[in-house]
Amino acid sequence: MGGILKKSTLVAIIAVIIIVIAIVAWYSTQAPAPTPSPTPTTTPTTPTTTTPVPTTPTTTPPAPKYADTITIGVTDKVTDLDPSNAYDFFTWEVLSNVMEGLVKYKPGTDQLIPGIAERWEVSSDGSTWTFYLKKNVSFCDGTPVKAQDVVRSVKRVMQINGDPAWLVTEFVQDVVAVDDYTVKFILKTPASYFLAVAATPPYFPVHPSYPDKIASDATWGGAGAYCIKEFKRDEYMVLEANPNYHGEQPKTKKVVIKFYRDATALRLALETGEVDIAWRTLRPPDYVDLSKNPNFVVKSIPGTFIRYIIINTKMPPVDNVLVRKAIAAAINRSEIAEKVFFNTMTPLYSLIPAGMWGHTDAFKEAYGEGPNITLARSLLSQAGYSETNKLVIELWYTPTHYGDTEADVATLLKKQLEATGMITVEIKSAEWSTYVDNARNARMMLSLFGWYPDYIDPDDFTSPFLLSTANKWTGSQYANPTVDQLLRDAMVKVSQSERAQIYLQVQKILADEAPFIPLLQGNLMIVYSKSVGGVEIGPPMLMPYWTIYKQVG
Repeated sequence: MGGILKKSTLVAIIAVIIIVIAIVAWYSTQAPAPTPSPTPTTTPTTPTTTTPVPTTPTTTPPAPKYADTITIGVTDKVTDLDPSNAYDFFTWEVLSNVMEGLVKYKPGTDQLIPGIAERWEVSSDGSTWTFYLKKNVSFCDGTPVKAQDVVRSVKRVMQINGDPAWLVTEFVQDVVAVDDYTVKFILKTPASYFLAVAATPPYFPVHPSYPDKIASDATWGGAGAYCIKEFKRDEYMVLEANPNYHGEQPKTKKVVIKFYRDATALRLALETGEVDIAWRTLRPPDYVDLSKNPNFVVKSIPGTFIRYIIINTKMPPVDNVLVRKAIAAAINRSEIAEKVFFNTMTPLYSLIPAGMWGHTDAFKEAYGEGPNITLARSLLSQAGYSETNKLVIELWYTPTHYGDTEADVATLLKKQLEATGMITVEIKSAEWSTYVDNARNARMMLSLFGWYPDYIDPDDFTSPFLLSTANKWTGSQYANPTVDQLLRDAMVKVSQSERAQIYLQVQKILADEAPFIPLLQGNLMIVYSKSVGGVEIGPPMLMPYWTIYKQVG
């Protein structure tokens, strides 16, 4: 960066220094040895003679120089550049880099640290959270961020009531600005994990230019480390470091995100140097191949990424619970993991990931490891179907959002379900923006989806799916008052063991009613040039761009 001398100038200076030192050393050997001065002391001393020793000049190695621009390639798409309606992984990643909340995750960890708030307090009963804002926070255009901006933004999410609104409306009774730099949240009921909820995009303060309606292509952003300079939907996005950012300036001044049609195009862009980072998503064999290339780093990110099927419980014929249970029984998760994902994913038998407290293999207990063709046929017979009167269902997938593997997953699921001899599967697909709209409006019968955590808690793997006031985005139309009450009870419990017992009940109901069928759990993979560093992706699985750099020279 700044302060680095040109190479030619540096070489000339070093040469002059060496010549001068050599002349001085030669002259010293020709001159008479100096007579030492007596040392003031009470004891007699013996005079000493100094012999000149040639010295080698020392040079300070130049500071690392970073590229001004890094390019990230994805097969993903952005939905709404508006936290009032965005509820997908990649859009949240972008928002987390151009906006910032009261608290945020320390890069590479699940540790919550101050964001635009310098500190916070919780009332003794856990129902009131007070945040004290930093006084040096500004939007990209220099407009100061005050408590009123936080209040307006949160209430805007509540008013618009888009897909992620439940993250506010299920918890917050009211939010008020005590003064310009103090925000108070009054909760409906205490929630021990509210701080993690407050780290999600629906709580980000947005620029005052955001209207009181959804602004899908908005580029005003918030108070994040980067500003959106250009955005051409499905082609590219250009981010530049926010000159008014309250924290440490990003290591890279400009980040360019390029959107690719498929994994083949993304891999080619990586190998030709068009992009520095390939992030979501290459095909499993690509990771194997690229790991053998010394020019790239292939990194596996452990996490809580899950895959599942959403079933529209109000759409015939899958409104029949016997049909949904038959579908669940016929699935062979291990075959999908092995043949499609090269065992980079593992079978999952609940929506709560294995390894997280509160998890139980509810679907394995109900249907076995799978496939259980005998049970599936029995359930279908009870529902009135046979080999001559087959169940006909539609299975939807989106071709690029989760990577090119989706068509393979859908094809293999079709084969598995039709192995019952009593089911016919019609496969359909739609690009991500249409797919999300179809889900919001409950147009799909069965659909393949994936989930990345909003916050690290079993609630985040249950409430967004099963709570009737939170799951509109899924298109499942699932509602069960017993489950609603159980989930709300779990929200207010402080004891983890008590909460875990409630989640066990919820998972057993999930397996019995099968509005969602869990499939797989796995890590995310990222590939980047060996000159790139600072890739720090933690359990929330959103990549902070401000830590990334590329060494040059």
